Amino acid sequence: MPALRGIRAVVFDTDGVITDSARVHAAAWKTAFDLFLREHPPQDPAQRRPFDVRDDYLRHVDGRSRTDGAAAFLASRGVEPSPELVDAVAADKERRYTEQLRTHGIDAYPGTVRLLRPLQRLGVPLAAASASRHARELLTGAGVLHMFDTLVDGSEAARLALHGKPAPDLFLEAVGRLGVPAAQAAVVEDALAGVEAGRRGGFRLVIGVDRSAEPGTRQALLDHGAHIVVRDLAELLEEGPSV
Repeated sequence: MPALRGIRAVVFDTDGVITDSARVHAAAWKTAFDLFLREHPPQDPAQRRPFDVRDDYLRHVDGRSRTDGAAAFLASRGVEPSPELVDAVAADKERRYTEQLRTHGIDAYPGTVRLLRPLQRLGVPLAAASASRHARELLTGAGVLHMFDTLVDGSEAARLALHGKPAPDLFLEAVGRLGVPAAQAAVVEDALAGVEAGRRGGFRLVIGVDRSAEPGTRQALLDHGAHIVVRDLAELLEEGPSV
């Protein structure tokens, strides 16, 4: 794995990197936000357009806590994100997401599992990190929790008062638990706020994952801090130039 040569530990974001859950988050956000916009239309008609599950999700809510994501999107549509409005929208999204999660479950990406197995065999310490309080449930349901040496989820982040992305707190807490300096570790993220957090945290390698196939997403990940961008993590198993 040339791209990971010299890397002593790897921290993986959960939604959209380990598990195919980002699309479920995006769908739940769309339902919650579109309902809000219909019931509380902004004064500017151009800002009443429905939530875009690709562009709006990537720019405003992906990788952030529920309340931070709700506040960011509402502000982008000219709505004053009061605590009451933010909490109401975030709670609606949470209810819809949880219902989908409990009813259908979510799988791990096969390419991610293909990468995790040789890293395990090589004895590379691995961490999972997520702003979501559902991360442990997600990883357990997908059958991959045992592949990680530690997990820092939304509940832990709240307990430790960690700042949300793009602050690097979540990733630094995770790599610290692995006993490896960030300067000798890699972080894997699919969110713009997440790759920015990895770069701010001083990680030796920030890997962006672009599953969108949308023009501009790869460049956006690079612009926000990714050193390299892949469509699927199994690409890192292929021979290629080292970073």
